[in-house]
Order: sequence, then C-alpha cells, then structure tokens
Amino acid sequence: MIYWQDARFGSFVNIIILLTCFLSYGTWNFNKMVNSELHSLLLNTSQEKKVLTAVDIAKLPPVVKKWFERSNIIGKEIVRTVILKQKGKMKTKLDGHWMPVDAKQYFTVEKPSFIWVADVKVAPFVHLIGRDKYQDGKGNMLIKLLSLFPVANARGKETDQGSLLRYIAEIVWFPSAALSNYITWQEIDSITAKATMSYGGITASGIFKFNADGDVISFEAQRYYNRKAGPTLETWVITIDETSYREFEGVRIPTRSTVTWKLKEGDFTWYELEITKVEYNRITD
Repeated sequence: MIYWQDARFGSFVNIIILLTCFLSYGTWNFNKMVNSELHSLLLNTSQEKKVLTAVDIAKLPPVVKKWFERSNIIGKEIVRTVILKQKGKMKTKLDGHWMPVDAKQYFTVEKPSFIWVADVKVAPFVHLIGRDKYQDGKGNMLIKLLSLFPVANARGKETDQGSLLRYIAEIVWFPSAALSNYITWQEIDSITAKATMSYGGITASGIFKFNADGDVISFEAQRYYNRKAGPTLETWVITIDETSYREFEGVRIPTRSTVTWKLKEGDFTWYELEITKVEYNRITD
C-alpha cells in the first residue's frame, strides 16, 4: 500500500530530477551556442608567425614605446589569438551586493574580436551566465538566469561602441595588438597617450595613463551606460593595480584591475577582476 506521504516524496524526487534535466539542457544549449560562435571567431585566424622588432615600434609615441619595452614583447611573436581566465566579483547596481565571478575570454587580433563567457553566482544554487561578444564591429551582451531565462540581450550602435572600447582597454593583456592598423596613437604628455580605434564603421578613443616606469595604470573613455530611459555617455575608468604585473609566456601584463562608472549618482565600481591564466596564439581551447 502506498501512503500519501510516500507519494508526495516520490513526486518531489521526480520534480527534482526534471528540474535538474531542465537546467542541464539549458547549460548544454548555452555552451553549444558559445562553441559555435568560437568556431566562427577563430575560423579564419591567420597562422602567419611574425616577430615584433624595434623597427615596428619606431613611430609610436615615446610613452607607448616604453610600455612595449616594459612588457617584454620586443623579439617575441606578435599575438594573433588570446585565451585567458579571470576570477573576480561584480555587482549590477550601485547599492547591490558583490557576486563571485569566474570567466573565460577569447580574443583575435587581425580582425579585432572577443568572446567573454562568465558564470556569476547570485545566491546558493542560483547563477547568471553571461556572454559578451564583439565580432565584425558588432557587440552583443547576452545574460541568462540559470543558463535558460534571458535577462538581457543588448545590441545596437551604443553596444558596438562599448564593445570596441572594451577591446581597446583590454589590449593591456596582449600589448602587441596596439600596433594594429585599426588603432592610432597620439601622445598627450610624458605619461599619457590617446588611443583611437576605427573598425566596422565605429570610431572611439580612450586615454591610457602610465607610471614613470612605463606600466599602464589606467584607461579612461566616454562609453554608453545603459539606463531604463536609454543609454547615456558616461566616464568609464579601468584602474590597474600597479603591484599586480606578472609574466605569462614571457609577456609582462597587469593581472588585477577594477572597472568603474563615474555617474552623477556616484562612482559605481561594478567589477573587480584578476587574470589567472593567459595563453597566446592558440586556436583550440
């Protein structure tokens, strides 16, 4: 004889099994999408190997040349692709709580692009999966709850501009990309240089600041910030921990930084990250 409490327990177990299968499918489907995008991203990546020489950087502003020298990239192979891992924490609003993040990011340089995939732990058993993509001059930020339920799917000119600026800012992790023909440099003073990137019909600029040794210590730009009433141009700042520089495959890069929006409501530091692994010129994960 089956008692009601046994029936209820059996139903509960079945619900748990069904929910687990449902969530597993969501994760599988999301990963399938990302893998397809990665294949497209890396499909036509050049395999031509070139070594960076002092002649290549001769026309750069002195402060940018000093950065190249400090990064140990002269005499090394020019970077074509990058795979890196990050860990950190983020929050989605000014007074929000910090949430742990694990992320992986892929870059190509000849045709500037990236895919950033992040797993954000919102609460026990609750997570957000984010995929930020920049390809062919177009940006797209997709966020899903539990890998299933769309929370955001941003695209358009403002997103394109923001993705382009993100790409410029993040070349600190693969400095040889600063020589790309879609980026131009203008010296402002002995510790500051302006980088302008034009690609896919979008042009945007940002300011790199360096310390006396030639290390990048910050990047600042005017970037679109999403609001309910519509995006607004705001000051976007990446601050680098000067003590965090270390070498990956012989290239010296910063590993810890914070990302802040300078808003009228107050400074909104929404992401603190640390680079834990970097691999250059690999086209397979």
